[in-house]
Amino acid sequence: MTQLHVFDMDGTLLRGAATVELSRYLGSFDAANAVEQAWLRKEISDVDFWDSVRPLWADATETELDEAFAAAAWIDGVREVFADIAARGEHSAVISQSPHFFVRRLEGWGAHHTFGAGVVPGGRSGEDLLLTVQHKVDITLRLLDELGVAESDCVAYGDSTSDVLLFDRLRHTVGVNPAPVLRDRCAVVYEGPDLREAYALGRGLLEQSAANRS
Repeated sequence: MTQLHVFDMDGTLLRGAATVELSRYLGSFDAANAVEQAWLRKEISDVDFWDSVRPLWADATETELDEAFAAAAWIDGVREVFADIAARGEHSAVISQSPHFFVRRLEGWGAHHTFGAGVVPGGRSGEDLLLTVQHKVDITLRLLDELGVAESDCVAYGDSTSDVLLFDRLRHTVGVNPAPVLRDRCAVVYEGPDLREAYALGRGLLEQSAANRS
C-alpha cells in the first residue's frame, strides 16, 4: 500500500502568507500586510480580501511571479521532503487557500498534486474561485479514492484554522508550529524551522499505524 502526505502551505511550508510574500517582492508589502491583518481580525470577508490584494500584483509577469516564489520565506527542507516521498513511491499534495498560480509552483519542487484559489493576476474575485476549509477535506478524500489510499495511510501537516476540519477527519496529523486552535487536534506537534523534522514525525505515525495492523 502506498501513502499520501497532505500539506497546508501558508504557515506550514511557508513562513507567513503567500499573498504577503508576493506583495513584499513586488514592493507593496505594507498594503498587503494591512489587508492580511484585517482579514485575520475578521473585519473583511474572503472576497473583500481578494478584491483588496489582487490589484497589488495585477500587472505581475510570469517571471516576476517565479522570482517572488523563489524569494519567499520557505521553511527549511521542503524540496528534500517532497523528494523523499517520491523516492518511496508515495504521494504528496499541497492544499492551500492561497492562489493556485503560486501553490502550483511547488510542483517544480516535487509536489505531486497542488490546489489553491482560482484568483489570478488581472482576473476577478468571487466565492466560486475560493478554496474553503471544507474543500481541504473534500479534496483529500477525493485524492485518497483516486489513488487507492486508505485514510489510515494518510497524514496531514498544518498550522492553523484552515486545517481544523481536515485534522478532525484524519487520524494522523502533524501540527507544524500550530496555532492554539489547532494544537489540541494534532496527533503530534512539531515546533521548529525544518520540515524534515515534522515529516519524520508524520512518518512515525504512519509506521506505527502499519505496525498495529500487522
